[in-house]
Amino acid sequence: MSTHPFSHTLFVGIDVGSQTHSVAFGDEHGHVLHAFEMNHSHESFEHFFATLEQYSQIHHATPHIAMEGYNGWARPLDQMILERGYALYNVNNVKLSRFKEMFPGAAKTDQIDARRILELLILDRHVPTAKNILQPIDRHSRNNAILKRLTRRHAQLVKERVVITNRLGADLQAVAPELKGLSKRINNRWFLQLLTLRKDIRMLSSVRTATLNAIPYIRTHSREAIRHWQRHAHFGMETEYVAPMIYEDALRVLELEEKLKALKEQMKALIPVSPMANLIQTIPGFATITAATLAGEIGSIDRFESEASLALYLGTAPLDNSSGNYTGTKRNQATNRHAKTALTIATALHGMFVEESYDYLQKKKSQGKKPQQAIRALSRHLVRVIWSMIHQNRPYERREME
Repeated sequence: MSTHPFSHTLFVGIDVGSQTHSVAFGDEHGHVLHAFEMNHSHESFEHFFATLEQYSQIHHATPHIAMEGYNGWARPLDQMILERGYALYNVNNVKLSRFKEMFPGAAKTDQIDARRILELLILDRHVPTAKNILQPIDRHSRNNAILKRLTRRHAQLVKERVVITNRLGADLQAVAPELKGLSKRINNRWFLQLLTLRKDIRMLSSVRTATLNAIPYIRTHSREAIRHWQRHAHFGMETEYVAPMIYEDALRVLELEEKLKALKEQMKALIPVSPMANLIQTIPGFATITAATLAGEIGSIDRFESEASLALYLGTAPLDNSSGNYTGTKRNQATNRHAKTALTIATALHGMFVEESYDYLQKKKSQGKKPQQAIRALSRHLVRVIWSMIHQNRPYERREME
């Protein structure tokens, strides 16, 4: 009897949509046994699992399920699959597109896409490189799953803060440039508090000294600058209708600051009970948000066959693009961009804190590498470090790099 993990397997391909999902069941020989549409509803999900159990019993097979769009529109179906103990694989969207280009169908339909996913899942047993297309999804530890949610939320709010802050700065520049010049940074907390003292910024020119003194975090030189501005305050012609916008945006930025602070506190509370995040945080330069992001996005190290596979996922290992006499690489489009961004920022900070890493960056730059390329090279080394730390359950140790 074959010992291959896919022996006596029921293969299931799911093409995920925002409202409906296309499902295809297949056997080990590539024959489609059953295909149907599934609504995004609890009743439809229960029908799917009942049908899955029925075919599993008929064929005496263990279900292996692959879906496109894990953790997106697939929620909560993906989590329901994992909770029931079924093997789940995430389909690499980019590579699935290439596969469909190589083996085009008669038309573009969700049901055809579900069958292509099914074919990819079956292909895994014959072609080892198919593992780059299908990534096993483990049941994340609850703490890492929560960290992923918190860090994704944090990143979204940071983007919103940037958009609103830029808009706030542009509005101030248009109607009260001298007022904007009181602070080097628009999102200084004391400056935002100043802007929210009155709904109409024109009334700020008459705010009393006692009120200014009560602004949190304000310094003496800033109070003096405000009083000087009050004596010569000027406002543009648009102020009448732009002033309420400035007030609302300043309030929103302050609100976002509080929400971001609360999210970070939640991360800090979870990191000690997440072994992966706790270990990653011991690396110099890898602070709370970075450790939480990497732990949340990686989820389980068992998803990856090697540190090279993890490096591809984190965006530190480019793909070979050599052909004939040409030798080169290309960017991996299947990288987890959230994890890559966190790792890149942390690596730059790491190079400032660790002498050996700083010397390594300087060495790469002296070889003609651009700063970003040098950071990427150092990130590749750190992925090896992270891989070893997690597998050995050991905190970071400073060692001289080769």
